[in-house]
Amino acid sequence: MKTYLVTGAAGFIGANFIKYMLAKYQDIKVVILDSLTYAGNLGTIATDIDNNRCVFVKGDICDRTLADELFAKYQFNYVVNFAAESHVDRSIENPQLFLITNILGTQNLLDAARQAWVTGRDDQGYPTWRKDVRFHQVSTDEVYGSLGTEGYFHETTPLDPRSPYSASKTSADLFVKAYFETYKMPVSITRCSNNYGPYHFPEKLIPLIIKNILEGKKLPVYGDGTNVRDWLYVEDHCKAIDAVIHNGREGEVYNVGGHNEKQNIEIVKLTIRTIRQLMTDQPEYRQILKKREIDADGRISVEWINDDLITFVKDRLGHDQRYAIDPSKITKELGWIPETCFEAGIEKTIRWYLENQKWVEDITGGDYMKYYEQMYAGRELK
Repeated sequence: MKTYLVTGAAGFIGANFIKYMLAKYQDIKVVILDSLTYAGNLGTIATDIDNNRCVFVKGDICDRTLADELFAKYQFNYVVNFAAESHVDRSIENPQLFLITNILGTQNLLDAARQAWVTGRDDQGYPTWRKDVRFHQVSTDEVYGSLGTEGYFHETTPLDPRSPYSASKTSADLFVKAYFETYKMPVSITRCSNNYGPYHFPEKLIPLIIKNILEGKKLPVYGDGTNVRDWLYVEDHCKAIDAVIHNGREGEVYNVGGHNEKQNIEIVKLTIRTIRQLMTDQPEYRQILKKREIDADGRISVEWINDDLITFVKDRLGHDQRYAIDPSKITKELGWIPETCFEAGIEKTIRWYLENQKWVEDITGGDYMKYYEQMYAGRELK
């Protein structure tokens, strides 16, 4: 039985990953390490934790004593590191927090793995490693910086981070690469485009837009909304990570993109149209709406769900204009392709949020509302 340490698995992508892995493989054990910060929700993974195939440990990836204890107890084969402070706006407000978690935390895990997995030295003095181990770093396309109107990020694109968040992720990637070059540690890195799907924390664009529509609130869009992102359905991302950790070459970076380039304003307008159409086709969804206007047929109205909800707000500092990933390397080497077109993925995502309002209510408490007000108060353009 292979054993996985999955850090940050109470967050969005990590939670989807463990659900995918536990469903696919019956002969694995997953140990989740998560400090349950504002974006981590134990309720997201509660049904997966059985203390047999899936064990939860509350703790910080910066805690070396804990990391050593876990490696000694569970004899991990794989480390999949999702744990990170991940929101650009938060990194602008508090850069040091991102250095601590994203850089020092990653290095701490790398060193704990090195201590646990090294079996000796070869003739040249390099460490020798267990044959069945891999450290996988989950990274982001934001390490590459910003693109113009044309071109794509390739694995060989120079790293050019523009925000404290992306700078911290870049540094973490470089530490992972350094452990491969210096110690010959078996590592791999994936750099993904923007993920969307179930369990996404509502500070990010798509779930924020869904939540605000359901509450009858304005929809804040940075700048003029023309910033472009490549969107990747989260389950497709999980499949890519699975492929890389088991079959990817050691020391390699693999870009994971969705072939779904969209301007932010396109995303917002499509989400508005999709929610309105779903509530037109399935009126029972209207009961979720907190804004209650009655239409001519005596039903809860959806006429107000339109583009008039959009409000443009002052742009984010250092806001990258465009991200676009070329995933041809992972397709050629491992056969992975993004399976979910955006129009199908966004409908699946919206339906999930409509049908899981209890999860949204549980995760968006007072801390989230304080953050929301801090980020968007006073930003409306005149």
